[in-house]
Amino acid sequence: MGLYAAAAGVLAGVESRQGSIKGLVYSSNFQNVKQLYALVCETQRYSAVLDAVIASAGLLRAEKKLRPHLAKVLVYELLLGKGFRGGGGRWKALLGRHQARLKAELARLKVHRGVSRNEDLLEVGSRPGPASQLPRFVRVNTLKTCSDDVVDYFKRQGFSYQGRASSLDDLRALKGKHFLLDPLMPELLVFPAQTDLHEHPLYRAGHLILQDRASCLPAMLLDPPPGSHVIDACAAPGNKTSHLAALLKNQGPLAAPCVLSSPLLCPRKIFAFDLDAKRLASMATLLARAGVSCCELAEEDFLAVSPSDPRYHEVHYILLDPSCSGSGMPSRQLEEPGAGTPSPVRLHALAGFQQRALCHALTFPSLQRLVYSTCSLCQEENEDVVRDALQQNPGAFRLAPALPAWPHRGLSTFPGAEHCLRASPETTLSSGFFVAVIERVEVPSSASQAKASAPERTPSPAPKRKKRQQRAAAGACTPPCT
Repeated sequence: MGLYAAAAGVLAGVESRQGSIKGLVYSSNFQNVKQLYALVCETQRYSAVLDAVIASAGLLRAEKKLRPHLAKVLVYELLLGKGFRGGGGRWKALLGRHQARLKAELARLKVHRGVSRNEDLLEVGSRPGPASQLPRFVRVNTLKTCSDDVVDYFKRQGFSYQGRASSLDDLRALKGKHFLLDPLMPELLVFPAQTDLHEHPLYRAGHLILQDRASCLPAMLLDPPPGSHVIDACAAPGNKTSHLAALLKNQGPLAAPCVLSSPLLCPRKIFAFDLDAKRLASMATLLARAGVSCCELAEEDFLAVSPSDPRYHEVHYILLDPSCSGSGMPSRQLEEPGAGTPSPVRLHALAGFQQRALCHALTFPSLQRLVYSTCSLCQEENEDVVRDALQQNPGAFRLAPALPAWPHRGLSTFPGAEHCLRASPETTLSSGFFVAVIERVEVPSSASQAKASAPERTPSPAPKRKKRQQRAAAGACTPPCT
């Protein structure tokens, strides 16, 4: 199934209340779920505008075999999107016959409403907020390439590399074909807002990971050294897992991610759990494209995983990013109006699950360092969960100071909460996010030979802006395209 047919199917399912956009996207079997999700969300956001243009242009009367939801997706791409992807095929030819009339009706609608920009046609509440103006963040997948080679590739495509940013103002000022290295995050490149890289050859080959800035924090702050055993407790969709694998330098003897009934037969370094089989299947595809070979995927509830199981006796690091309200995700507003303010009942249920998951993670006997994160803005899911978990383990764990240069800190709800990190479009140019780094106060005797915690990762040197000289040693960086 192609992108446009898949998007039309998701729209039809949402309107008939078969499920949410995210749920239907993951069940669509379309490989690039991020691309499909973005197209559906934007088409739905402009739904009323598209309906008006299609009706006034008489498109469905002229093309009787064209279904309404597919027509809406195609007209969005023609008038408001990035143009037809992959050439557009027969759909480009079909819409081409009506292009002049559709553009004229869109212009007429703007005149009628007294506006000049497309977004001004949206109803209040559907217009782009600060999040729509966020830069495009791109993590270089060091399992397949390196920042120098990626920078050179983009320079050959006509982009201008500006070096490492010195502040967030540098990121806000990005325009055109300029790009930077993030001021704090290693291997994170920054492009102007709305830069579309879904069809870029480096992305399709797994050399680039499109990932929100704050979403890169959990793996970076967990910082497991190569050779570590790590649990990713609620792993899908897999971007953080692939980041962990890159930090571990992919140490593992097998060549592709797998789901095994007997993990003892799979001596991997990352144990990744998720209950949703379809999300796990999509995650396996993502990890394979990223070249991850050190991860074992398990369709299992993390709460049912026994800390006393010998397989996990050497697990020193856990990343816990549990299900949450998603109140920090602007896209959630498009599919679930009011999602930014979850009901007290739902919030209580989520916080209860999150606290159980965190307390369970802290019972793993060799645990040294844990990162807890959510894409929620709610105190109940963030500071309150961390505070309660620490209170249930008095003297055993503490909050570790994390990334002092990060400007947005945790709410001052208990002593030490300032060690937590928060993120928002306004303060950090990212989606809403929360991160806490928890470390054991005393390393258990069974792990006394291991270091208590990894040192905080510091930004790597920025790739040089000038053309670098030929490396003396072959294979220093794998060329990004082969």
